[in-house]
Amino acid sequence: MATGGRKRFSRGDVTIHNADVLHLYEEWEPPVVIVSDGAYGISGFPGDPPTAEEVASWYEPHIKKWSEKATPLTTLWFWNREIGWANVHPLLDKYGWEYISCNVWDKGIAHIAGDSNVNVLRRFPQVTEVCVHYIKRAEFKVKDRVARMQEWLRLEWERTELPQSKANEACGVKNAATRKYLTKDHLWYFPPPKRFGKLVEYANRYGNPNGRPYFFIDGKKPFTEQEWAKMRPKFYCELGVTNVWGHPPLHDEERLKEDGRAGKAIHLNQKPLQLIELTIKASSDKKDVIWEPFGGLCTAAIASHKLGRSCYSAEIDEKIYEIAVQRLQNYDKREAERIRIKGFRAYRSLE
Repeated sequence: MATGGRKRFSRGDVTIHNADVLHLYEEWEPPVVIVSDGAYGISGFPGDPPTAEEVASWYEPHIKKWSEKATPLTTLWFWNREIGWANVHPLLDKYGWEYISCNVWDKGIAHIAGDSNVNVLRRFPQVTEVCVHYIKRAEFKVKDRVARMQEWLRLEWERTELPQSKANEACGVKNAATRKYLTKDHLWYFPPPKRFGKLVEYANRYGNPNGRPYFFIDGKKPFTEQEWAKMRPKFYCELGVTNVWGHPPLHDEERLKEDGRAGKAIHLNQKPLQLIELTIKASSDKKDVIWEPFGGLCTAAIASHKLGRSCYSAEIDEKIYEIAVQRLQNYDKREAERIRIKGFRAYRSLE
């Protein structure tokens, strides 16, 4: 289907656009997850900067839009090489993204290939990429400035003029409220919704009447438990999963190629479906909205379809877009070989 001179294809709740994603953000629903796999600073595709130092300026208009549409429920998975991420991190922090952890894709010894002449390269062979975990920072207006959640919780309790020990009484705990929820140090914990609800009820019942409401959203009413639950992203960790992801580079039938098994890869940096599924499952539930702004072969769209998520993907290159559409059209649990063949045929038919 084409709209406004742009192509798009949908299967269920998953849509792939053939367009510059900067023209799409405004019409997409707010994301629960963003899977970003864009510029690496290696001239890997038309428009990819030649150096890592230029990557931040490439990403800035995108990060700005992400920040405008994201909520405290939003998780960002930022794929890149290490030096590319290092250049973009200050920009992400500037626009309100909080660093959680750096996850390393270890491609294994088989990936060394041309990277093995250490006497010339003068470094260890490189077999990794990073997928960096960020969340959209929850921020609260306090008079003429902005406070982060940890500080805001403490400031709101201080406004009640109640002793801190009363926060423990409110929550029905021995000392967790003052030790975890109202602390200033690094041992701070997000108050679970039920305990937060008790904190709010107590503050608004016994706190200084002149300061009510306490723990409010808009100056008129306090947060409910349900609203508070939406103030941090989802996260689920499967047993045994760490921040080092051992997965071989794609050389098998999952890798789409121009000329069958021996041909050139259609896309320089196709990610394993298994790893994209891992991130989406870790940070969303069924029906949640996933963004894939730099689709390529739209692996996040495929993973979203498989996992029952809604997804918006964009790919600006028409040939790559058509192959991504083939993947989405034909995906099932036995995807690999059929999609490889259809992808090859689609690519050849567009030449």
